[in-house]
Amino acid sequence: MLLGSRDRSGGQAHHDHRGTLPFRRSRPAAGAVSTGASGRFRGEISKDGSTIAYTLSYSGLEGTVEAHIHFALEESALIRTRYPLLHDTCQVIADPLVRNLATLGGNLAHGDPANDHPATMLALGAEVVAAGPKGERRIPITSFFTGPFATALKPDEILVEICVPIPPARSGGAYLKLERKVGDFATAAVAVQLTLAASGACDQVGIGLTSVGLTAIKATRAEAALTGTRPDDAAIKRAAQLAAEAAQPSEDLRG
Repeated sequence: MLLGSRDRSGGQAHHDHRGTLPFRRSRPAAGAVSTGASGRFRGEISKDGSTIAYTLSYSGLEGTVEAHIHFALEESALIRTRYPLLHDTCQVIADPLVRNLATLGGNLAHGDPANDHPATMLALGAEVVAAGPKGERRIPITSFFTGPFATALKPDEILVEICVPIPPARSGGAYLKLERKVGDFATAAVAVQLTLAASGACDQVGIGLTSVGLTAIKATRAEAALTGTRPDDAAIKRAAQLAAEAAQPSEDLRG
């Protein structure tokens, strides 16, 4: 990797409607290395769907399905049936041209609070694996985003795996995005993952918010309010109010 550069794996931020401007603002002295576009960075979904692993492939000729690319995730039957929240998210990212190039790992590593996957991963309770000269380390997604366009990755590390807990029975999720036009960045968005107990009450709750703060936000008070209660209209209204209170939006061109 070039001195002073940062891997972007697919380069969604360089191919979306905003171009390279956000990246240049955040790292004016750094170069961008997009390994995904060259075929040198590939990803595989594990058989149980719990891990998306990234491996370097300098030949790029192995024929491995590039499951880290948004379009491949969108088309995956495993993702569609086991992780409807992730499937929802992939469908509303930019446009097909971007989704055929941009990657999930790059989406997270870029650290853009307006990107869609950070909130989704917060709701799913994911972990990421960073690799560098000193080996690998696991980072909870709640500790990964440290500021706008900033993450817990060290300058000599890259993101190599994303580990998502397998949802138990009676689980479901959805991603709702408010945008000015199809394919745009979100004015605001929310990711929700629920698991119901046998009684019908919420047993596990994950809620992530997009584009309403300096990083993606985990709405912990809203999660706590829903946990142990049946998701009726009153409970959902209360959780929505708490999620709104957790938001810290600022004015921009998207509202």
